[in-house]
Amino acid sequence: MDVYCGIDIGASAAKLVLIDQDGDVLGRAMRRSGTNYAETAEACLDDAMIEAAVGRPQIAHTVSTGYGRDNVPWVDSKMTEIACHGKGAFHHCQRPITVIDIGAQDNKIIHLDESGRRTSFKMNRKCSAGTGAFIEEIAYRLDLPIEDLNGLAQRSTQEVSLGSFCTVFAATEILEKIRAGEKVEDIVKGAFRSVVKRVFEMDSIGDTLVLTGGVIAHNSILNQLIEESFAVKPIVPPHPQYIGALGAALFARQNANKTER
Repeated sequence: MDVYCGIDIGASAAKLVLIDQDGDVLGRAMRRSGTNYAETAEACLDDAMIEAAVGRPQIAHTVSTGYGRDNVPWVDSKMTEIACHGKGAFHHCQRPITVIDIGAQDNKIIHLDESGRRTSFKMNRKCSAGTGAFIEEIAYRLDLPIEDLNGLAQRSTQEVSLGSFCTVFAATEILEKIRAGEKVEDIVKGAFRSVVKRVFEMDSIGDTLVLTGGVIAHNSILNQLIEESFAVKPIVPPHPQYIGALGAALFARQNANKTER
């Protein structure tokens, strides 16, 4: 049985997916990207092969994507994050969609037509506002584990509005809110709202909205806030943090099949 591998090395985490010829996922793995991307990729591959119960000789083609895609020496080809996130999201929906991917260092809005072809995209690269880095900074300023933020925001009864999208300025503003006696949960919800506002100003969306990325996977409050902002109930595919790696694996299958022909 041939197996196809996709690896997405992001600034924060590396994700790897193994699929079969039908596109069904056989194994997944995720680790912190760390400083040695090649070593992290190798560890992810070992983990996923154990879950899939396959060996390396069965891997017919591997595609890398993400921030560290050039740092994996054993891949067969490379694709952009935009292409892979679009491919992975379309695999679940098979109709015209708008993909919002919120990652550690950037966010993306990708428009796909009825055949899965990309029609346009927008990407936030220059500022960490609206990204996982912004949420991490908020957790740091509040001296809270980042995994506690979603639960706190869900308990908010009176959301505190933050005036700044800038990570640095927002952090200062949060300290002022604390001094003013605002509740932590209300501040946290306001921080999540500012993430959505930053995405909202980037681009318009279509009728079907798909949310992907690790920030979406771990913070369900964002699904609710995005639905309120865009007036569209978003689709969150299974394991949204793996969508880029899944797309890379689907490209690997496509590339291998072309080579065979």
